[in-house]
Amino acid sequence: MSKTFDVVVIGGGPGGYIAAIRAAQLGLATACIDDWKNDKGGPALGGTCTNVGCIPSKALLQSSENYEHAARHFGDHGIAVKELSIDVATMLRRKNTVVKQNNDGILYLFKKNKVTFFHGRGSFAKAVDGGYEVSVTGTAAETLVARQVIVATGSAPRALPGAPFDEDRVLSNDGALRIPAVPARLGVIGSGVIGLEMGSVWRRLGADVTVLEALPSFLGAADQQVAKEAYKAFIKQGLKFEFGVKVGEVKAGKKGVSVAYTNDKGAAVTLEVDRLIVSIGRVPHTAGLQPEAVGLKLDDRGFVVVDEQCRTNLPGVWAVGDVVRGPMLAHKAEEEGVAVAERIAGQHGHVNFNTIPWVIYTSPEIAWVGQTEEQLKAAGRAYRAGSFPFMANGRARALGDTTGLVKMLADAATDEILGVHIVGPYASELISEAVVAMEFKASSEDIARICHAHPSLSEATKEAALAVDKRALNF
Repeated sequence: MSKTFDVVVIGGGPGGYIAAIRAAQLGLATACIDDWKNDKGGPALGGTCTNVGCIPSKALLQSSENYEHAARHFGDHGIAVKELSIDVATMLRRKNTVVKQNNDGILYLFKKNKVTFFHGRGSFAKAVDGGYEVSVTGTAAETLVARQVIVATGSAPRALPGAPFDEDRVLSNDGALRIPAVPARLGVIGSGVIGLEMGSVWRRLGADVTVLEALPSFLGAADQQVAKEAYKAFIKQGLKFEFGVKVGEVKAGKKGVSVAYTNDKGAAVTLEVDRLIVSIGRVPHTAGLQPEAVGLKLDDRGFVVVDEQCRTNLPGVWAVGDVVRGPMLAHKAEEEGVAVAERIAGQHGHVNFNTIPWVIYTSPEIAWVGQTEEQLKAAGRAYRAGSFPFMANGRARALGDTTGLVKMLADAATDEILGVHIVGPYASELISEAVVAMEFKASSEDIARICHAHPSLSEATKEAALAVDKRALNF
């Protein structure tokens, strides 16, 4: 006998589990289906983000940063460390503990909010009167009937043609988080978020890291002043980069990986590494969803087609997160999930794509929101720019981390903030002030006249706002 719900969410990642919780909060009978498993076969809610993405990568970044501080920077504080070593197995166990805490936390939230959870793979079976029949394939087969369906199946790593992931020598983000020992030589294909973060983790612990990037420049999507500052810092740390490369044959053996490529000068080069991380983007994950059973429309790249409200071509079927257009960011998925749940309940959900922040959790951290200087120039929009370096910030000096700057861009006529770009300590936290300001259409003058605590890193944001009007006080 089928079980009937107002809302069935397929996928328990950030978009899915948040959508399910919000729908339940709004009084809708809600179920969520997710098939992630932990190492014991139990449910592991949270999707890619919690299991093999955002959360475990931050755990390893924290561990490796602590190691690097002890190895390279404690001496500046008068702290002597003798016979420093890294126990990778313990580091990975800590990472796994952090992941499990998040998995269990979502299960608790489901129970608290009365969301019914089904552990298995959800797929469309057929359309029925008033909704859709959804099959659950897991330890026990289930058939659910839903008045509304939210597809939140996420994305999967894109493999190199001819070089499938074996998660031993050729690694996706999953395998990159489970390397059992520090490799002497690590190759990374792709200098995006995953490549930079994972490359940073293993570089800090002693790996010789080479990053190969097909594009001609570093972080082309970021403001180039900020990108150049970050690049200088990464080179100083010991990361190696090659741009404009064309990767050819990749051969994985028992002892390592050979990568043949053509560099930006047209010369043939072979890179020999112990392990290779491939981070060349992600593809929408719709395997097993059976969209054809109900006529759900996908585009030619496999994304579920939606409008600006996240509605699909089918009445009562919605889609959010990585499986639809837009940036593949966990917080973007969450906002869409909340908005869809509220729309189903007759409310007016809100997502502003212009104020979604981007963050790369390297050291220095890189974060931005809004438009870059290059985008404003290309659009012919008149603007003013102001920047302030962390080397002139008292708190940054006390931290011993003065790398980077805060940059603010504002409309030349109205002074509305159009973009904020940060490279430096705690950029991931500092960017929130800019997001709030832009959401309320604040001007740079508004930020310039708000009192910021002293000494704090946030003063750099205030000073950048002052610099838009060429009146920075401390630089």
